Amino acid sequence: MADSPLTLQPLPRTAESLTEKVITGVLDAVHSGQMVPGVLYSVYQVAEEFGVSRSPVREGLLRLADSGLLRFERNRGFRIILPQPHEIAEIFAVRLALELPAVRRVARESSPALIEQLQRQLDDMDRSAAAGNEESFSKQDERLHDLILAAAGNSRARTIISTLRETTRLLGAATADRSRTLADISSEHRPIVDAIMEADSSTAERAMRQHILHTGRLLVEQAAADQGSNQDCNEIWASVID
Repeated sequence: MADSPLTLQPLPRTAESLTEKVITGVLDAVHSGQMVPGVLYSVYQVAEEFGVSRSPVREGLLRLADSGLLRFERNRGFRIILPQPHEIAEIFAVRLALELPAVRRVARESSPALIEQLQRQLDDMDRSAAAGNEESFSKQDERLHDLILAAAGNSRARTIISTLRETTRLLGAATADRSRTLADISSEHRPIVDAIMEADSSTAERAMRQHILHTGRLLVEQAAADQGSNQDCNEIWASVID
């Protein structure tokens, strides 16, 4: 049994998979305060509140557990765990280690086809930003980074970055409309693409570094603020990155 009562809204009937709906529903409940970190909940309880079977609930919760958002307790249930600022900083340290050499290589060896794809992604991001479509923008942002990693030819790095981005997404870590607008985020990508077009590997690397550092710092600060932490964000960042 759970430690505390739980009241959730039934999941909407849309084309999105039930597993994705469960993930979104749990994240929304955490952000709204309906689900509280540290409290014990059960799969049965969440399934009943959402009005769905236990199978998609288990699958969604397992994905959230993989991201570090919750922890299962054998034969008891699960508890929500807030991501620590240090953990978010670590994610961006890994991104820096893998994405900087990738963009440098791509700038040296880019093809007209890749440049066209990157330009198309930027245009799509700008349109989504203008429309305020954060979900579409996020997917296009991820695809732009993935195009660069794919062109660099390191499939393992590409997989690792994809997993890390999924982790920050599932953790609900986003800066849009909190620290900067979608248009601001889109504009940080343009110098990266411009440098790739000009085969300027140093500038491409510097622009990518600035973008990842900026995003990471904002998310570390947001995590600390959300948790009422007194930790010095500069010290957290320096201990992991610098």
